[in-house]
Amino acid sequence: MHLFDVYSIQQINITKAKGSYVWDETGQKYLDMYGGHAVISIGHLHDHWQKALKDQLDKIAFYSNSIIIRLQEELAQKLGEVSGKEDYSLFLCNSGAEANENALKLASFHTGRKKVVTFTGAFHGRTSLAVAATDNPAIVAPVNYTGDIIRLPFNDEQALTEYFTKYGQEICAVIIEGIQGVGGIYEADASFLQTIRKLCDQYGSVYIADSVQCGYGRSGTFFAHDAAGVNADIYTMAKGMGNGFPVAGIAIAPKFEAKKGMLGTTFGGNHLACTAAVAVLDVIQQDNLIENAATLGQYIINRLQSYPEVKSVRGRGLMIGFEMNEPFTKTLKSDLLSKCNIFTGEAKNNTIRLLPSLALTRGEADQFFTSFESLIQTPS
Repeated sequence: MHLFDVYSIQQINITKAKGSYVWDETGQKYLDMYGGHAVISIGHLHDHWQKALKDQLDKIAFYSNSIIIRLQEELAQKLGEVSGKEDYSLFLCNSGAEANENALKLASFHTGRKKVVTFTGAFHGRTSLAVAATDNPAIVAPVNYTGDIIRLPFNDEQALTEYFTKYGQEICAVIIEGIQGVGGIYEADASFLQTIRKLCDQYGSVYIADSVQCGYGRSGTFFAHDAAGVNADIYTMAKGMGNGFPVAGIAIAPKFEAKKGMLGTTFGGNHLACTAAVAVLDVIQQDNLIENAATLGQYIINRLQSYPEVKSVRGRGLMIGFEMNEPFTKTLKSDLLSKCNIFTGEAKNNTIRLLPSLALTRGEADQFFTSFESLIQTPS
């Protein structure tokens, strides 16, 4: 048997990691400014996180949700405290797509409706309903298509208001990323999110804040949507939640009624997953990582904006995207890796994504810029 060839991969075998660095099998060291798609939130193999998982392995690794799991209760309590959503409830699952799938399902149970409003540039996952809500026809199989997904222009308040005026009584939910990740690091305007909140309240629809990539402190607030000063009905979480251990969840507003069997999962909320997630919140809280993301992110954005070779810079906190002018448009990302040993990501329109650990230091950011400057001074 061989691997099903669906990934475009770098020919690098990473065998070791610590903090903001990884090493390949030859011993070559790399600065990780991407964190494996925004997953590494507190740094690779953080001592507290690593010890917590090792200690838990000496007790129990897994049992299903047919028994009491106190670690789930501890996670819910701490997540409410750190996020400021203490009156919300928590349902645990395994991935961002699964979180969005369950959020949409819960919204439909709650409203008894089918129509879901999503937006251009959106990415919500690869499972059935999540991928239908994603703006990428190449990954939507025929079986995923549904006439109940309505895609409107991102940040267009008029188009959203007009659609609600016509079909508001049929709309189950609006799902939106606070900052679009795959779509190119485009931020939802505060007024746009406030309009979503207003219309959902007016028509009895559910506001789902997709925080899979832009949540967990990455934007400089716990949820990127918090900057708009409104609360969503459901927040979806994954990526940075476990610092590399698969864990995800949805935070659910008090107005939703839980019924036995309406949602479920075999692996979600297992002992190891909860241990990893609790450890992440411990470190975020103790090391003031949300504040670090806000401060250091602004430093990086300001520096990027100072270079004439940079066409545009978008994002907030340590969720940053930038585009280059020619001749760097298509070569900079690959040059950063091959010539400077720095991992970055990419998105639409040749956007380079920076999604480092929230524990990134000023010195590590400056290391990135030293390499960046060497490349733009001597273009390929």
